[in-house]
Amino acid sequence: MGDRSTRALLIAILLVLGFIAVQPFVERRLYSATAPRPIEPRGTLAEFERTATEIFERISPSVVHVAILASARELSLSPRPDVKVAVADGTGFVWDAAGHIVTNNHVVEGGKSIGVRFASGNSLTARVVGRAPHYDLAVIHVTETRKLPPPVPLGDYSDLRVGQAAFAIGNPFGLDRSLTTGTISALSRRLPTSAGREVANVIQTDAAINPGNSGGPLLDSGGRLIGVNTAIYSPSGAYVGIGFAIPVDVVNRIVPQLIRDGRVPTPGIGIIPGDESLATRLGVDGVIVVRTVPGSPAERAGLRGINLTNGELGDIIVAVDDKPVRRLADLSDHIEQSGVGKAVQLALNRRGSRATVTVEVADVTRSL
Repeated sequence: MGDRSTRALLIAILLVLGFIAVQPFVERRLYSATAPRPIEPRGTLAEFERTATEIFERISPSVVHVAILASARELSLSPRPDVKVAVADGTGFVWDAAGHIVTNNHVVEGGKSIGVRFASGNSLTARVVGRAPHYDLAVIHVTETRKLPPPVPLGDYSDLRVGQAAFAIGNPFGLDRSLTTGTISALSRRLPTSAGREVANVIQTDAAINPGNSGGPLLDSGGRLIGVNTAIYSPSGAYVGIGFAIPVDVVNRIVPQLIRDGRVPTPGIGIIPGDESLATRLGVDGVIVVRTVPGSPAERAGLRGINLTNGELGDIIVAVDDKPVRRLADLSDHIEQSGVGKAVQLALNRRGSRATVTVEVADVTRSL
């Protein structure tokens, strides 16, 4: 009796083990999807998705890939020395029906040969019409305007609010027509340019902006241009959540001047200001005049710089047209808003005494 029970138990165990062994094969045989699976209906897109896709489909044809070209001969490449090779690239967008394209100055600066590739795949050569290094803006032009995409519509900086959606279209790392989304993180930032000045009212966004996005449009939820992507803050050189765009109001003021004249006047009075860190160390509230440029409006108005013999401070600009000046940006903004040919009244701290002078605003890039 005991032997019979043992045999029965062993048989049961063998059956269980056999079932366990063959189970995967049976399941694969019974449940494997050897035919195409049915497609589930997607349903409607969320409102934010519809907005993003509509913006991309409508605006991306007007966004172009800008490439700086050099011949293989210049790069000492062989065996085809006359072939053009892209050595740097960025983004641009169509400004008008005449073939003008807006991009960043740093994208085209120093480029002898420029190529533009449209979303259609059509590639054209372009020439620089004008550059504004102080605003990191440039305009290039293509002569072939047939079937040109429509210009990107413009928005208004005064409408912007922190927290609203922002959409960036560009060519990060050379990858054509990429869309990234985010929000406007901050307004009224200041952005130094390579020309040594600052652009005011810069837009900060967390929409991903990477190398190659430079010169591309930053858009609002209506698909309107609100800024030109120009820089990222990143110790590594890649996206870390902070990008900057030149505000549309500045773009709409500068670009027509570049198209018309090829340049933009730089309003100034002709002073060499002291470093802000120097003013902080000295406990000075205002802009220290280190020296005046010979022949400048500041020199003609009698502004005094630092005495190089004894190091004594000269004039410190503390107000312009009754508006307080605490840093160079305050002075630059007001002079820029006044414009070339206008006069401004400067309040000075002159060796402990108050003085007032009237200075004409000049185009410092041309006349000094």
